[in-house]
Amino acid sequence: MRILLKLAVASVFATSVIPAVAQAEDLVFTLKNGTKSVLTNFYASPVGVDQWEDDIFGRDTLGAGESMQITIADGRSVCEYDMRFEFEEGSDLDTTEDKQNLCELGEYTIHE
Repeated sequence: MRILLKLAVASVFATSVIPAVAQAEDLVFTLKNGTKSVLTNFYASPVGVDQWEDDIFGRDTLGAGESMQITIADGRSVCEYDMRFEFEEGSDLDTTEDKQNLCELGEYTIHE
């Protein structure tokens, strides 16, 4: 009986401590391509990270005037991200970089 009581107390203690830890949430926003060129690669890395994370598009692209929902589910509890946008070869547009608070961002439009 004492063992069960100790386990019950330990269980209650553990569940009351866990919510105090910051929970990482997925960052979700709509990315709009407001340019006349195809966006071929999109990278986002937390500010202060020295290397770009994997291309979020994978094999996808974002055509001129199109939009898509972006989800960053990296398990981090940060909001400030550096972003890098690369356009198709032959485009008149250079690679573009920006920094945003993705926790507050509902929509992001890249312009020429």
